Amino acid sequence: MTKILNIAGLVVGLLALVVQFTLTIPASMEAGRSLIGSIIYYFSYFTILTNILVVFVHMAALSKAPRFFTQAWVRAGVAVAISVVSLVYWLLLSAIWQPQGLFLVCDIALHYFAPALYLVWWLVAGTDGSLSWRHLPLWLAYPLLYVIFLLVRAPIAGEIPYYFLDARLNGWPSVLVYSAAILVTFAFLGRVAMLADRLIASGKPSRANASV
Repeated sequence: MTKILNIAGLVVGLLALVVQFTLTIPASMEAGRSLIGSIIYYFSYFTILTNILVVFVHMAALSKAPRFFTQAWVRAGVAVAISVVSLVYWLLLSAIWQPQGLFLVCDIALHYFAPALYLVWWLVAGTDGSLSWRHLPLWLAYPLLYVIFLLVRAPIAGEIPYYFLDARLNGWPSVLVYSAAILVTFAFLGRVAMLADRLIASGKPSRANASV
């Protein structure tokens, strides 16, 4: 069961990322960006970056490499991040973005299907009861650094991937409120992950009992 979830998550994630890349780069260049600019544009999306992390965790679960992604706190942090991807897309972006064709297929895969596969796997086999409050700052560092990167890059590139983080469009107070809301959401879901980790671990038989 767990291996099937890992393989399915890996295949879905990789295919969706590759197809999205092949669709995004030509469309971006047609919009006036250079090849390098288009590649940077592709990798500037939190959805893309987080789905790449999901793929790495699936790879690590299957092959034990990269070893960094075999750690329980990393797996949990990715679970929190991919949950935020789905939640933010559903709440803020799905109503204003109407993709068609393969864009729609990739959209569903990256925002819903791949996250669902990952979260089911994490709940079934990715927890070990080791999560604690000390991991929360590590999980929060990811969205914080991402938002800082976007805000620093915005005046240079003249664009920002997410409208709610565009200070020119909404003003800095709005951007700061949205940024704070994202961090609070991460913190809340991080706490949920800790509780789920503890609950699931408490329901698992100990090695000693399992060997009887």
